Amino acid sequence: MGLFQNAVETYDAMNHLAGVLQAGKKATLAPVGHMTTKAKIEITIDGEGRFVRAQKVDNTVLFPATEASSGRSGTTVAPHMLCDKLEFILPCCSNDAKESKKHEKYLKQLENWAYSPFGHSKVMAILKYLRSGTIIEDLNFSDPTLVQRDEKGNLKNKDDFVCWRVLIDDGSRSAVWEDKTLMKSYTEFYLAQKEKDPTGICMITGKEIATTSQHLKGVVSVNGNAKLISSNDTVNYTYRGRFADEKEAVSIGYEASQKAHNALKWIVANDGVSLGGGRMMICWNPQGKSVPRPHSVLRKREKEEKISLSSYKAELEKVIWGYKKDFSHSDKAVIAIFDAATTGRLSVAYYNELDASDFLERLRYWDETCCWYDNRWGVETPSLFDLTAFAYGEVRNGQMEADDRIKAQQMQRLVSCRIDQQALPIDLMRRLEQKAANLQIYEKGLRNRLLFITCAAIRKYRWDHLKEECNMALETDKKDRSYQYGRLLAVMEKIERDTYKSGEERETNAIRLQSVFVKRPAYAASLIMNQLKQAYYPQHGPGTRNYYEKLIGEIMSVISDCGEEQYNKPLQETYLLGYYLQKNALYTKKETLEEE
Repeated sequence: MGLFQNAVETYDAMNHLAGVLQAGKKATLAPVGHMTTKAKIEITIDGEGRFVRAQKVDNTVLFPATEASSGRSGTTVAPHMLCDKLEFILPCCSNDAKESKKHEKYLKQLENWAYSPFGHSKVMAILKYLRSGTIIEDLNFSDPTLVQRDEKGNLKNKDDFVCWRVLIDDGSRSAVWEDKTLMKSYTEFYLAQKEKDPTGICMITGKEIATTSQHLKGVVSVNGNAKLISSNDTVNYTYRGRFADEKEAVSIGYEASQKAHNALKWIVANDGVSLGGGRMMICWNPQGKSVPRPHSVLRKREKEEKISLSSYKAELEKVIWGYKKDFSHSDKAVIAIFDAATTGRLSVAYYNELDASDFLERLRYWDETCCWYDNRWGVETPSLFDLTAFAYGEVRNGQMEADDRIKAQQMQRLVSCRIDQQALPIDLMRRLEQKAANLQIYEKGLRNRLLFITCAAIRKYRWDHLKEECNMALETDKKDRSYQYGRLLAVMEKIERDTYKSGEERETNAIRLQSVFVKRPAYAASLIMNQLKQAYYPQHGPGTRNYYEKLIGEIMSVISDCGEEQYNKPLQETYLLGYYLQKNALYTKKETLEEE
């Protein structure tokens, strides 16, 4: 199946929620033939079509729309049904003949609905009121600012959207955008009208039904005018010479188009995740069952405990089981990323659908292989947003932030890696490695987070590309020159740091020379050790000096096994693992001694 088939399936499964205002939801699932927008003026009448009041509002309303009005442009005289802009509701908004036709056409449509077999008492009440011809006087009486005209008499606020309340004591809500009987009335009326149109094969449902060439815009609200399906190339290079008309390119039934677009708009509004740069991601199950978001880690952090790798894997298993118990073998997860290539075109930048169980296992695989030990929380996996921000961002206001367009591109790439089980991009790991090779430019909080995220990325990279599992426990005898040099850097930093007074935050020589250390480790280590022995060794007691000298001797003994010719060659990324783990071990030992 494709995106639109899954969207229609979602609409059919969630049809009972169409037109229902749900607590905690940002948007309502629109019924077939309906759209949503912001209303600025609300007019209240009674059941006999008599004026009650009018006021300014800021409501999000559902309103009936025709095929033509749902995709209208500024030059099209295509009124919506029932609720519309002030230029359609009021008669004689200007001296322009074209403008004067807008109200006439609006009234004609309303009459057709009101006197059809699908008519509704509220529609008839609104029609009676508009025929009375007192709407302008009533609005001016309620609030003179509701109708604003320039010195020529033309309407200044013609784009203000008008919604209605009809006070009928029949148990329904007075607001027309909340009355499900009214919504059902219009849907049945308009679908009956569409049955008279020429039919064609719907490429979504496979049925021969009335098709449409006008499709809803605004699937992603930040790209309000962009459409997923559009066909307006009717002059010059008509359809680029490939088709005679738009139906040869794509043929979609009106009802299927409405269901698909309204379902997608509903999912995006309530569960969409902005990846930056106008790019939006959604992930859902067509039956409405809960699925985790691809950009988030599976296990929620617990502040009270630090967990080991084995415990972390067990916690992931619990989370996965919590989702799986609600799924059947036929359930699936659908993932789509939208991006507006232009102001009028919305593209599907990424799409995938997987068995729900397979989707969950792929998320778990990523979290198990891209995790590291964090000093505050124990083992955890950095989010995709953190990986992107720290790899491609800069420090702004104390936080790592990436440019919006770069963030969007890299987030999409990481989502694809996680869902499609692809290897971690090498360039991302290298970017993090380069950032972590200059720790002195970051304040303590960012430095620790950068080291954690970089180590997690290195672990993921070495597993994906080299099938090597990096241990999160310190390995003192590990035959890796870079790893051991990383340990040495941590020890030299600790020797100097231990001599600082409480609250002293100046940088150690080891960190200042870190970038040199990475390129020429033996040379930089010699410089740092000379400074330590001259200035900082004398400030330590004999026992502490012996401890550090013994530790350095053990490290150098392992390094010497790699061969003298390897001493001064640039370090690989694994030096950061050795540095991180050795530093943790040194501070853990100090805390233990202080407690004793």
